[in-house]
Amino acid sequence: MVVAIDGPAGAGKSSVARAVARRLGFTYLDSGAMYRAVALAALQRGAQPASVAGAVRIELGDRVLLDGDDVTEAIRVPEVSEAASRAAADPAVRAAMVAEQRRLMRSGDWVAEGRDIGTVVAPDAEVKVFLTADPAERARRRAAELGADLDTVLAEQAIRDERDRTRAHSPLEPAPGAVELDTTGMTLEQVVEWVAALARGERTLPAGAGTLASDQP
Repeated sequence: MVVAIDGPAGAGKSSVARAVARRLGFTYLDSGAMYRAVALAALQRGAQPASVAGAVRIELGDRVLLDGDDVTEAIRVPEVSEAASRAAADPAVRAAMVAEQRRLMRSGDWVAEGRDIGTVVAPDAEVKVFLTADPAERARRRAAELGADLDTVLAEQAIRDERDRTRAHSPLEPAPGAVELDTTGMTLEQVVEWVAALARGERTLPAGAGTLASDQP
């Protein structure tokens, strides 16, 4: 089984996907970390992301390894985040990463998160979820995570959101058949229980878990 979780930066995808994978006993795939690792490699080598995407070795788990080196923290700094957003808009980079993601998910049970998992990488995923949240809330979460200035994060987020929505290749959008959830005001546990319930085949929202976007008038 594949549970595909997509959405913009700061919607809670990584935290939710990691926790859902633990709860279900599935393997967690952080597609964003793969693009970040490619961006970091390109910055380190003074090269274009497309020229390194097919050559680097990325290992995902509790830690992210790039050609054997632990880059878990290095890929989260603002410079790499911005470079990763640009790299992800490059069709050559996306093709290399999508091929690797599909290879990984060919067997076993996965919770995969990103911006095009349900639309491109795994369009036949049994469960497809699109997480979103108010832009200010998303920026607040990311600023707290990074220990960064809120206004700076909000400005960078607006640029990244626009780039993700308007890129010609795999723009950010809910996948056909995806269930949308606005996580503004929800706790991590509420969102995790909601997604886990979907994976278990339950279509009714757990008590106190918030409101489905599709249920809004």
